[in-house]
Amino acid sequence: MEPKDITSALISMQDADYREFMAGVVPTIPRERIIGIRTPVLKMRATELYRSGGYDGFLEDLPHYYFEENQLHAFLISKIRDMTVCMERTAAFLPFVDNWATCDQLSPAVFAKNTDELLSRIPAWLGSGMTYTVRFGIDMLMRHFLDERFDPSYPELVLPAAGNEYYINMAVAWYFATALAKQYESVINYITEERLPAWVHNKTIQKAVESRRITEEKKEYLKTLRRRVH
Repeated sequence: MEPKDITSALISMQDADYREFMAGVVPTIPRERIIGIRTPVLKMRATELYRSGGYDGFLEDLPHYYFEENQLHAFLISKIRDMTVCMERTAAFLPFVDNWATCDQLSPAVFAKNTDELLSRIPAWLGSGMTYTVRFGIDMLMRHFLDERFDPSYPELVLPAAGNEYYINMAVAWYFATALAKQYESVINYITEERLPAWVHNKTIQKAVESRRITEEKKEYLKTLRRRVH
């Protein structure tokens, strides 16, 4: 299927009310670039295209104009089962990811079976200087390397990413809050030693306190470690 036909089909699915809602959810995207399509509908469309095999031209037709085109692109890449192809498609797409929602939807299932190769790519993503590529690298460390594959050196990879960029800082806080839930003893020193910027530090504690995976005792202790932001 031609890319323009895929785009036309997306436009035909427009939900005007949902468009207005999404304009508030992804404020970095101009309203005119949002069609308004609910995520389950986009995922269903991605499944149909993936099964038909008629999507290569669409994946190569970068950059996209509409937010939903990028969402569909992320869903399609996430379905690719060949690691080499999936990584190539991911690398080609990441420079064009321009919002947090598309970044967070890009989660290839095949990465879970190829964690050594995935890990080898993460430092370059974290050092890319591109907001959503950095965020994606943090997300991959959080999704795949906080359980049995965890190593105490991995939080050190995330730490330098914290700075002045809101969407990166949110990802750093999300990472450390999840790490507190899964690897508490290994990462609590990042909080007690105040190694994170104050805003990220406090956001990490907020997210940790909201987690159901952290004991009430630990939550009460974390609350005492909040810092004053000037």
